Amino acid sequence: MTNEGPPADRSANDFNEAVRLHRLGRLDEAEPLYRAVLSRRPVDPDALLNLGLILKTRGQLENALGLWRTGFVNNPEREALPIASGKVLASLGRLGEALAAFDQALRIAPANFDALNCRGNVLARLGRPLEALASYDQALAAQPDYGLALINRGNVLGTLGRAEESVASYREGRRLNAATVETLGQLLHQQLQVCDWTDYDASRAVITQHIGEGRPADLPFSFLAHNDDPAAQLACAQIHAKGRFPARPAPLWRGEAYRHEKIRVAYVSADFYTHATAHLIAGLLERHDKARFEITAYALGPSIEDDKRRRIRAAVHEFHDVATLSDLEVARAIRAAEADIVVDLKGYTTHCRPGIFAHRPAPLQISYLGFPATMGADFMDYILADPHVIPAGSERFYSEQVIRLPNSYQVNDRTGEVEPPRLTRAEAGLPPGGFVFASFNANYKLTPHIYDVWMRLLRAVEGSVLWLLHTNDAVVRNLRAEALARGVSPDRLVFAPRAPIEAHLARHRLADLFVDTLPISAHTTASDALWAGLPLVTCAGRSFASRVAAGVLHAVGLPELVTESLEAYEALARDLATQPARLAELKARLAARIKGAPLFDTDLSRRHIEAAYTTAWERQQRGDPPAAFDIAP
Repeated sequence: MTNEGPPADRSANDFNEAVRLHRLGRLDEAEPLYRAVLSRRPVDPDALLNLGLILKTRGQLENALGLWRTGFVNNPEREALPIASGKVLASLGRLGEALAAFDQALRIAPANFDALNCRGNVLARLGRPLEALASYDQALAAQPDYGLALINRGNVLGTLGRAEESVASYREGRRLNAATVETLGQLLHQQLQVCDWTDYDASRAVITQHIGEGRPADLPFSFLAHNDDPAAQLACAQIHAKGRFPARPAPLWRGEAYRHEKIRVAYVSADFYTHATAHLIAGLLERHDKARFEITAYALGPSIEDDKRRRIRAAVHEFHDVATLSDLEVARAIRAAEADIVVDLKGYTTHCRPGIFAHRPAPLQISYLGFPATMGADFMDYILADPHVIPAGSERFYSEQVIRLPNSYQVNDRTGEVEPPRLTRAEAGLPPGGFVFASFNANYKLTPHIYDVWMRLLRAVEGSVLWLLHTNDAVVRNLRAEALARGVSPDRLVFAPRAPIEAHLARHRLADLFVDTLPISAHTTASDALWAGLPLVTCAGRSFASRVAAGVLHAVGLPELVTESLEAYEALARDLATQPARLAELKARLAARIKGAPLFDTDLSRRHIEAAYTTAWERQQRGDPPAAFDIAP
């Protein structure tokens, strides 16, 4: 809001009074005074700017944009007008227009740190992180103590995999602007990316307290990594959804009855390329019953045209690359295609676009696969689950209605045989005869409490090692230091470099036992291990994210590898490591069951998922509201 005001005396008096009322939040009284100024000076830039801000507060975004366009056309020297426009355009997902607006402002005022920061945010959302980083650095050159730019810089450094720098940027940003929304959780998330557990328990306690008080302190996805309470996860998601969508847009689908020959299903994801989601779902898309279903894919980006994307493109009726479109434009496209069901494969994960679903483009909106928790948003009707990830009685922790598939909710796409290992144990840095515990989960899933268990296992099993992923040097350095602090030689940690999926699956056969993480368990990594013949021990927590591996193990017929406490988890892993005959028998049973297991039967999963879609669709066709149901085996 500007308080510069027009020069004419009467207009100046009206303007000054309007600004005073505006600051007090008395918008109904401020608005007519701004309009009075504009009746005498129709293109006054300050009155247009401030009146537009009031309209923005009321959700009248297009009217606000119109005022600011008028102001800028007649006052091309006022950079505040395109900055205001850019912020609204960005909130609407009109990223190309937003970027152009911020560039306009910067042509007028190249050192405007607000415009540079906002421009960085848009570039980050467009998948241009290096340009975003440069924009944040320019903002900080203009205003070195600009805490918000430091925090946004931390976000993009995390995206670039530069987690240590991200942590430093977050910490400095919080020092300068400690009240910034949700940054404590994001700082902790970046710390977890490098296994920096400094103040871990204190940070998670503060975050949990804030969430319990209805205050934002973390994002829904990163919250899962340190809090296993499904009630708290629901609260976190609801706080986020309310803050992200304070005023729900008018629904695009308004109850029209569709009568299509086939059920039209639209899958929406940013991961239609070589990614864990595509790795799981490609076979489902290929096997969908095309006589009963018309399948469309909407790709949000990044636009990576690789073999996996080409395979998915060939599997569906229509494939739309909508990465450059706004949320509203994508929603309109789905509505125009008259999708009966739209399936969100992202939730609140990287490159998610929940704003699309807030526009209600389809009669039924289902959350599936990408986000293992509730979205806390009333525009999502259903969540696909199974009896293990959402046990009976846990439905109250989900804003969606729960559809339980009979086996694992996780569809798989497994064909062919896992190759023999390309390396020997020695070449992989492993001891030829020692016991190898492995955990190839992402670094952010490792917590100090699960690491305590692993270190006790190493001390209990002579000559054993722990095999982990090498994602960055900081992880190696920090985990070795944490091992030493727990009385374990750092040499007993072995780090595997990134490898193509075929080689990665093959090297599982060099390990003896996969040890899982908590409170986020192995998901795709659990299926990878089992498909490669490597048994997995898990501890089932209370939340969806902590129980995925438990469901996976039930779906391959090995429920005895699911434990209910860390004490039982540790005891089972120790027993299997010290009882070779028991472990050998377990591996033999796993090998015998892999090919026929429901987990790896893509067509069986397809039939169950289609039954879920059909049942939900039939309810909607009858005019019944969404309601929870189970699919029979």
